[in-house]
Amino acid sequence: MAETKDPSSKFIKVRCPKCKNEQIIFGKVSSNVKCLVCGKLLGEPTGGKTRFKARILEVLE
Repeated sequence: MAETKDPSSKFIKVRCPKCKNEQIIFGKVSSNVKCLVCGKLLGEPTGGKTRFKARILEVLE
């Protein structure tokens, strides 16, 4: 039988440091993620996990 494995990445709720908007982004992005309200950079790709530029509020299961 094949074993089911938990996904290695999660969705992360972050808060924009500029406008305080809360947004959910993926834990392993492939392109820059900007705030939907003010356009500030919230996360950037590193080839693996996201480098966050915003406060992490919650890791969503």
